[in-house]
Amino acid sequence: MKKFNFRKVLDGLTAASPVGSSGGGSGSGAGGSVHPGGTAGAAGTPREEIQETLTSDYFQICKTVRHGFPYLPTALAFDPVQKILAIGTRTGAIRILGRPGVDCYCQHESGAAVLQLQFLINEGALVSACADDALHLWNLRQKRPAILHSLKFNRERITYCHLPFQSKWLYVGTERGNTHIVNIESFILSGYVIMWNKAIELSTKTHPGPVVHLSDSPRDEGKLLIGYENGTIVFWDLRSKRADLRAYYDEAIHSVAWHHEGKQFMCSHSDGSLTLWNLKNPNRPFQTTIPHGKVQRDGKKPESCKPILKVEYKTCKNSEPFVVFSGGLSYDKPCRRPSLTIMHGKAITVLEMDHPIVDFLTLCETPYPNEFQEPYAVVVLLEKDLIVVDLTQTNFPIFENPYPIDIHESPVTCTEYFADCPPDLIPVLYSVGAKHKKQGYSNKEWPISGGAWNLGAQTYPEIIITGHADGSVKFWDASAITLQMLYKLKTSKVFEKQKVGEGKATAEIVEEDPFAVQMMYWCPESRIFCVAGVSAYVIVYRFSKHEVNTEIASLEVRLQCEVEDIITPEPETNPPFPDASSQLPSLKSLSGSTNTVACEGTMKDSIPCLSVKARPVRMPPGYQADLVIQLVWVDGEPPQQITSLAVNSAYGLVAFGNCNGLAVVDFMQKTVLLSMGTLDLYGSSDPYQRQPRSPRKNRQFAADNFCMRGLSNFYPDLTKRIRTSYQNHVNGHCTSPTSQSCSSGKRLSSADVSRANRRGPGRPPFRKAQSAACMEISLPVTTEENRENSFSRSRSSSVSSIDRDSKEAITALFFMESFARKNDSAVSSCLWVGTGLGMVIILSLNLPASDDLRQSEPVMVSPSGTVLTLKGAVLTFACLDCMGTLTHQPYEVWRDPHSADDGDKARKRKLVMHSPSSSQDMGDHQFAVICSEKQAKVFSLPSQTCLYVHNITETSFLLRADVVTLCNSVCLACFCANGHIMTLSLPSLRPLLDMNYLPVTDMRIARTFCFTNEGQALYLSSPTEIQRLTYSQEMCDNLQDMLGDLFTPVETPEAQNRGFLKGLFGGSGQAFDREELFGEATAGKASRSLAQHIPGSGGIEGVRGAAGGVIGDLTRARIALDERGQKLGELDERTASMMASAEAFSKHAHEVMLKYKDKKWYQF
Repeated sequence: MKKFNFRKVLDGLTAASPVGSSGGGSGSGAGGSVHPGGTAGAAGTPREEIQETLTSDYFQICKTVRHGFPYLPTALAFDPVQKILAIGTRTGAIRILGRPGVDCYCQHESGAAVLQLQFLINEGALVSACADDALHLWNLRQKRPAILHSLKFNRERITYCHLPFQSKWLYVGTERGNTHIVNIESFILSGYVIMWNKAIELSTKTHPGPVVHLSDSPRDEGKLLIGYENGTIVFWDLRSKRADLRAYYDEAIHSVAWHHEGKQFMCSHSDGSLTLWNLKNPNRPFQTTIPHGKVQRDGKKPESCKPILKVEYKTCKNSEPFVVFSGGLSYDKPCRRPSLTIMHGKAITVLEMDHPIVDFLTLCETPYPNEFQEPYAVVVLLEKDLIVVDLTQTNFPIFENPYPIDIHESPVTCTEYFADCPPDLIPVLYSVGAKHKKQGYSNKEWPISGGAWNLGAQTYPEIIITGHADGSVKFWDASAITLQMLYKLKTSKVFEKQKVGEGKATAEIVEEDPFAVQMMYWCPESRIFCVAGVSAYVIVYRFSKHEVNTEIASLEVRLQCEVEDIITPEPETNPPFPDASSQLPSLKSLSGSTNTVACEGTMKDSIPCLSVKARPVRMPPGYQADLVIQLVWVDGEPPQQITSLAVNSAYGLVAFGNCNGLAVVDFMQKTVLLSMGTLDLYGSSDPYQRQPRSPRKNRQFAADNFCMRGLSNFYPDLTKRIRTSYQNHVNGHCTSPTSQSCSSGKRLSSADVSRANRRGPGRPPFRKAQSAACMEISLPVTTEENRENSFSRSRSSSVSSIDRDSKEAITALFFMESFARKNDSAVSSCLWVGTGLGMVIILSLNLPASDDLRQSEPVMVSPSGTVLTLKGAVLTFACLDCMGTLTHQPYEVWRDPHSADDGDKARKRKLVMHSPSSSQDMGDHQFAVICSEKQAKVFSLPSQTCLYVHNITETSFLLRADVVTLCNSVCLACFCANGHIMTLSLPSLRPLLDMNYLPVTDMRIARTFCFTNEGQALYLSSPTEIQRLTYSQEMCDNLQDMLGDLFTPVETPEAQNRGFLKGLFGGSGQAFDREELFGEATAGKASRSLAQHIPGSGGIEGVRGAAGGVIGDLTRARIALDERGQKLGELDERTASMMASAEAFSKHAHEVMLKYKDKKWYQF
């Protein structure tokens, strides 16, 4: 535990300017914490002693849980006894789902796509087959599954696997047509191989193709059905090692399904047909149907349809069998959606899906393949959804899905995470959100109900908010590492819908997703919610439990940058820079919104991008729009993206900024208080001299110069249309925000080329300054620019290398009770403003003295003249009191704005101000923590002395920084573009944690990463999944208790009594000894070069150890009972044998007695 003194420093030693302080910090080298004035605190006497309780022992990084739909799914499996579901993906991930709360994520190290999954039913294990031709055995008897064994095939490609119920031998089919057998316990290949040339007839001249199906006969486990792609079916006798029968069909086979009696099987084919075969007559199928084919009038075969990719044939004891298949639709309906067809008797039901079907499984009551299956549900895995259909009801309703798999219903564009928020928020949000739930779901319980889960020790409420491309906002209950949607807000409802074809005639500047949510700001205490959209608008929402019908108030704000270089007229005949001609075509129409420019001869001015509804709007209970603020076109220039947003309920103010400047709006009085260019905020305090210039001379250039982009730029990795020109010119590197253009996707006219030429041959025609909130993919112009925009490039300080031609974006805003000027005697209401050039400007807010005057008296906003500096764009602010405790922003206690009680008490605002304690002496009362993308500084207020500086990174830049609470203390958490997660102590900025966790491979991670209190963080790991992690050692230690159990002790159901006659004449699978047939003693060893065994990290001891639990005890008890019964039986047999022996002896003695009864002694 480190102690330090917070000293009152002599004015003569600390009067250095903030710029000088910054320079002193940078001189210490990367990662150093220094006192700018040398030995700070050497003069003066200690005023307060602050203890920093956090040390590096409090921090550790680990992933906790992953929510959402598995990205790019490929495979599906279900354990009918444990009732858990496994989904494999193209990225090598496996998600295992059980009852709500049981959700496990595993990842193959190779990253190879998962081809197939097979549960060892009720054994707590799973086999995965991957595209790199490796088999893996996963141990599910632990909360974080681990690989026990791997088997890598070297010479053959795996195409299909089959594991019979209660068997330890896995059949593996390959692309060459061979079938290998693997021992699941040892993961060693058996010497028994079914070669393709032995399986087919000798007269066959062509290769049968890859193995597409393997299954043992339900009637006799010693018979294996092998399906080859070209239409060949082989019924192989494993004992005699020969084919019992062969069947041929002239269409390719996609799947095979058995009737439970083992006498018939059904195949699906590439022409949309289903064939039913009988083992007694394999020459041709005894039934062929094309379910969706049109019947020809002349009696010919129905026309072919699309391939039936999979079929399942399930029998019922008291009704007709179910035939379920995917695909097979007619070719004459190309626009029909993917469908699942259910045939039950003569009824055919087609269920249309929203997305392509990846796989499906029919859930049955029994795990035994030779019993009536009694199907009750169908699990359908789609490309972007998971659906379960109830088969027990005639209309086949779907089950209501309890998992949070609809995160990506519309692509996620931003996230916010709140831990330890007010406990009443979750039930309140759930109550208003539950009213909008859909009806018509099945009334049965969710059938995937395996595993076990408890709340664990973590009890504080957590809420995650996601903003989406369609303008919707979702609130999620994230408590105790689960996720459940509470409430959905549609922000687009405040705007008029754009009619098709009106795009060019209006001022809309984003062609795709004009309502996309770009930034969110939420005050949980006051329940004020604020959204900034991609079309340059801000909406302020208030929460109410009552429905209202009212008009939506709206304001329009002009924000324009009034700074421009003085351009001396030059002849247009000057040749452009050499490669300009080659660049012109490539730079043409890079933006998706260029076609929305106004027609020639007209100039847009004072027009917002979207139209707010003018009529009264019905607003249901929940979040209701209180005010819409829109930026407008200025002299033909479109409004620029909003890059920072802050709202304060106690002040009744909302502030937002962009590349041009800052706007402050009073949302109580519905008035604009401030709309000012960034340079005007400095007043006389601007440390950089810029030449004034007329914006008129750049109008033609600016008309085509859009910072606003379609969301194919905003989230390039998601499911958006990406134009060819965009694909050709946008690279995938994440570059520093301050090194990017604020206006991407320009179309250059000849005048623009000549203007670019005046910049100099080495200067690309893109502006350089940009905020962290306005990050975008860089546009490569030359190879030099490409190199400059790479991840690891070292940038000089934004302060020391300011581009005269840049706009200074507002990147961070913070409302606070603070000291606006040096040596102020009391705190006042302030707005802290951070810019993309590392400047911090403090604005004074003059609010009415009493609450009664708040609605009538104007609020004054004015620059205080205070300017502080850092390196790099400012990311975040925070305030600590003199004891080092985090000071929360002022807020208004929530009250329902539409409450039925209209008395004075209901109208009276209750404010919580959190002002620092004041005393009579003139000492400092407050720490101001400011973090930029390069460094962090701590200033003492009101003296504005820079106490601590820490240069976080020199070669990279921060993407996110948050001041968070942990273990009743406070620290600064940072996420760097090079993948490092760092924490710094406060106020001394000592490094506590620095771990290389996650290289930022795309902008999705950079855009969605956020920290919150109690050592938690999250980011969007894929377009459909949220990954949560913790940087708290305590939570890492307790994680095992919080995770769900995948495996629970369940008795395997007993097989039905088949009856004497069936057992006698129906085949006897029980007599088949696979161990004797496939073991090394009989089959020999497989070739070492064929496959390589790789021991896993889990180890077989893990299974044995885990088996020592309750299920092991049950098994041992059962074995002991069996042994006792066996011994009692043996005793009975011995007793009966002794009795029979005694009886025989008695009889024999009696016969001897009768023989010699009447004889005399001399007759012997």
